[in-house]
Amino acid sequence: MNNTIAKQKKEKSSSKRMHKGASLNARRARKGWIFVLPFVIGLVLIYLPVIFESISYSFASYTRIPAIQGGGYTLTWVGFKNYKEVFSSTVDANTGETFIEMLVKSLGTQAIDIIAILMLSLFIAVLLNQKMVGRAAFRAIFFIPVVVGAGIMTRIDATSAEILATASGVIEGIDTGSVEGGGMSSIVSAMDIGAIFANLGFGSGLVDIVTGIVENIFNIVNRSGVQMLIFLAGLQSISPSVYESCQMEGASSWEIFWKITLPMLSPIILTNAIYTVIDAFTSESNEVMLQIVGEDITLTPDPILSAKAWLYFAVVAVALILVTAICSSFVFYQRRNDN
Repeated sequence: MNNTIAKQKKEKSSSKRMHKGASLNARRARKGWIFVLPFVIGLVLIYLPVIFESISYSFASYTRIPAIQGGGYTLTWVGFKNYKEVFSSTVDANTGETFIEMLVKSLGTQAIDIIAILMLSLFIAVLLNQKMVGRAAFRAIFFIPVVVGAGIMTRIDATSAEILATASGVIEGIDTGSVEGGGMSSIVSAMDIGAIFANLGFGSGLVDIVTGIVENIFNIVNRSGVQMLIFLAGLQSISPSVYESCQMEGASSWEIFWKITLPMLSPIILTNAIYTVIDAFTSESNEVMLQIVGEDITLTPDPILSAKAWLYFAVVAVALILVTAICSSFVFYQRRNDN
């Protein structure tokens, strides 16, 4: 009898603890919603109406109403006419390049740059994770290009380069040190990378890729700072005891990297891949973004540009889905309760 009563008391106390735990989780959930409430309000009241209006522009024709008639504008539904015009529109009258051809070419260029950025940032992060004298200073040095190349600094650099070229009267042949690669093209020509790879028996396609990466190395390093810090944080989260046990078992550094470091960094690789894709496709130096936004932003709606923007958005969304699917296929998540 006493054992039954004690058992019932234990069950009541455990149910009370579970109820308290549930209420604690509910309170935390409410705090989380309060934290994101400003974003949700802004999304519903500001961002979603703008998205709906932009979509409506892409499926309509725009007609301005003269001020003498009251001003404003009218939208006339035209279906997919604007999107059909985008597929046949020409962005360069000299070469006859269409918007779709520019988009496909940009996709190939961005894909190569994304892979190069991820590989370079991981390589630098692994180096900076080693024990060395002045490690903090080296980390700051590698992150400086992110600060220098951010926003206003890039525009100041581009403006100064344009002023210098205009003042000298000679645009070509001046090394301005801009983000487009600076004087690396002359170095590439001097080294004759194409001839080196050709002698090694590599195809012309691979030669063009390597040459393009080397010519664009300044821009790639400039865009690798954030990814490097994220990789570095992921490397520091790996317990040193894991590496010590592998070394005790006689594993080489090469084996440790491929069987320990890379699998445990796979969630970070997925995060960096998504970030790099978004950053690459929305960069101000992206020629497709320049074609859509243009140099002079006006308040006059343009249904063709809206159609281009949403077509480009769909392409970026598909790219993100593919990258996420590919990276998720080898992502390894370590569970704390694993034995």
